[in-house]
Amino acid sequence: MTRGSASEHLFSPIELRSGQVLGNRIAKAAMEEGLAGQAQLPDDRLISLYRRWGIGGAGLLITGNVMVHAEALTGPGGVVLDAETPLEPFEAWAQAGKVAGAAMWMQISHPGRQVEAAMPGVVWGPSDVAVDVGRHSKRFGRPVAMTAEQIGDTITRFATTAHRAEQAGFDGVEVHAAHGYLLSQFLSPLVNTRTDEWGGSLENRARLLLEVVRGIRAVVSPPFAVAVKLNSADFQRGGFDADDARQVIAMLEPLGVDLVEISGGSYESPAMSGRPADGRTAAREAYFLDLAAELAATSAVPLMLTGGISRRDTAERVLANNVAVIGIGTALAVTPDLPHRWRERLPAAGTLRPVTWSDKPLASLAGMAMVRHQMRRMAAGQNPALGVRPAVALLVDQLLKRRALRRYSRWLASTQRAETGSLGAALRV
Repeated sequence: MTRGSASEHLFSPIELRSGQVLGNRIAKAAMEEGLAGQAQLPDDRLISLYRRWGIGGAGLLITGNVMVHAEALTGPGGVVLDAETPLEPFEAWAQAGKVAGAAMWMQISHPGRQVEAAMPGVVWGPSDVAVDVGRHSKRFGRPVAMTAEQIGDTITRFATTAHRAEQAGFDGVEVHAAHGYLLSQFLSPLVNTRTDEWGGSLENRARLLLEVVRGIRAVVSPPFAVAVKLNSADFQRGGFDADDARQVIAMLEPLGVDLVEISGGSYESPAMSGRPADGRTAAREAYFLDLAAELAATSAVPLMLTGGISRRDTAERVLANNVAVIGIGTALAVTPDLPHRWRERLPAAGTLRPVTWSDKPLASLAGMAMVRHQMRRMAAGQNPALGVRPAVALLVDQLLKRRALRRYSRWLASTQRAETGSLGAALRV
């Protein structure tokens, strides 16, 4: 593909397998906002934030991870959508993102074992293998290996959340099977040491993801998009790798998946922030381009690449490698109208301070805190503040998280939520 054709391609529409058409090839990728309001619902802050992104020119907006299980959150500021959740706040959220014609998808997720020890609720995993982040490992709870019944209930929860997202006016869902969350944990031979039908071979380790996708497709309408976020690799030696990713994409193709987003890493190896534990990616733009290009060469499903893309020429280079959609995260937290600027060949507003700390897990936390600082400012109607220092952003983020934890703990203790999140109840809504 020539440079000129790649440039034109960036702003051309793409029709997905479901028949849904995205207006261009630029997607706002999921970033964990931590902005849930009372009862873990979206409030005016998320609505304001996504309205701003909605007018920024991207063809697709993907929310930060919405949790399918009220007792299992990545953090206390997480939004929950299950069988008992009121839909009105989600309807307003969907409308805000779609204000200028972008498609609005909800990323749906279960954290599995990646739950901080201070959080109430459950810490589940395919096995009882704990998160290992060196001296920070005690921050995470000790996981309990899931029973077959809990696995079945989790499949139901994902389907329930997807069904209710469609009812609320979202155009699709993205199933989060990357970054070391539950579905990614099942895919990993390092974390999944089961010997039953959910562990062992790749086919068994992929079974939960495939059953989740099947369950969702069974309860949503044909035009509703279903995507999957998948690691190109875990970047841990002996873990899920590019060949595994290639095989899983092939397994997803017959299930009617519209798009597979390629990323990488986990809390143990934060490659999604350019800092993998095994040193196999450089801290540069388009962290996972080489692996994505290899996967795109054989994939029958359109691929989206996320990870460090912030310049138009980088986006065009990614498209020239047969990737269908460009995912942008941090750059849109810094410059929310970046797609419009790219169209006019204008530069971004700037970049955040680099986090150069040698402690990789702590540096990853600080980087995410700096991004959330920008999102909180935009949610309050302000512009991003690019000069924020990593240590200051991390301190403020931790203080706000403690406040959110108290509120979430009170809410969870005061509610009697159905243990299984009945799909039948959701379908009767």
